[in-house]
Amino acid sequence: MRPSGVATACLVVSVTGAVLLAPACKGVGPQTGSETNFLTSFLTSCDASCGDGLACICGVCTRACSVADECSGLASGAECVAAAERPTEAACAAAESAAFCDLSCSDDAACAPLGEPSGAPFRCQGGFCRAPGDGGTATACPVTTLAPGDNERTVAVGDATRSYVVRLPASYTGASSMPLVLDFHTLGGTSAAEAEASGYRELAESEGFIVAWPQGIDGAWNIGPCCTTSRDVDDVAFARALVQQVQAEACVDVKRVYAVGVANGGGMAYHLACNAADVFAGVAPGAFDLLAESEQPCQPVRPIAEISFRGTADVLVPYEGGAQQAPNGANITFLGAVGTFERWAELNRCTGTPSAADSNGCSTYSSCASGVEVTLCTAQGGGTAWGSPEIGWATLKRHSLP
Repeated sequence: MRPSGVATACLVVSVTGAVLLAPACKGVGPQTGSETNFLTSFLTSCDASCGDGLACICGVCTRACSVADECSGLASGAECVAAAERPTEAACAAAESAAFCDLSCSDDAACAPLGEPSGAPFRCQGGFCRAPGDGGTATACPVTTLAPGDNERTVAVGDATRSYVVRLPASYTGASSMPLVLDFHTLGGTSAAEAEASGYRELAESEGFIVAWPQGIDGAWNIGPCCTTSRDVDDVAFARALVQQVQAEACVDVKRVYAVGVANGGGMAYHLACNAADVFAGVAPGAFDLLAESEQPCQPVRPIAEISFRGTADVLVPYEGGAQQAPNGANITFLGAVGTFERWAELNRCTGTPSAADSNGCSTYSSCASGVEVTLCTAQGGGTAWGSPEIGWATLKRHSLP
């Protein structure tokens, strides 16, 4: 604990929608905008984002303290914790001798008293409750070399030069990190056509995230037996290199990187979930399914959030699944929409039964390992389609890497 002679900063917070005042702060008056930021990391923008009455300590908007009672008005179970006593990943060199109000935890359920002030539940990370994507440490953003709007870029992957377009929304300032979404085009498609059709360009502007549209070689993605003839192309390496380059050129939340796509592009999103779950926190494919395990092994290194969109009248990837001949002539076996749904529930160690389909045709396994979700959204009579980016994003943004 910090010596009692150290000054204590006043904090005004709301954890359930009501304004709570610490006893020493009664004269401060209600604050606006930032009072819900208790235990929320703002990285390099923390000092500017906390507002009057809030203190930025180790990248967390909270209050300094010397005794536990000073934290009792903030949230049930909040304690005065010395930064030096925290796990290494939750400590920070700027305040080795400081103590501040925090909420320790052993699982996500212990963070429930904090509510969902940012639209997503707090998670237990490093033994302390944190907003999704927050590791509890301050991370400097790189100097942004990209302009708001579309940026045409290339990246070297082995001996190949690969191309993509990355878009920074108008709200991007470079002061705080944003999620990144990779949006993969269909077989024979282009990055430009995908940007026009998928809906993620418009959603990125309204929701405030970065989106990139990769370009496949010969308009295809190498995801196993289906569907390209370019069998030596490593598109997983391309996706990893693209993410790393964007992270070096813009302020990306490294724990909130996602993949979406349609048809062959949806297959690429699945392929990344199977083979790059250390980079991608969730995927939202449309109009595609997993193949039989013997044809397309899938063993993600961690549970990963997944929401898929399928139409019952899809003639290219039949909803029921079964044996098919791929465009490259390969004989493949689709698991089908429901089979893929159940396979992801198995991979993510989900328990119980999925929810009944809602008004959007979406059914969800919500009790899965590491708090991830598995969802299938079915459009009755629907064909090959992207699905709803709004529904997809509403699921993806709730999940981050641990």
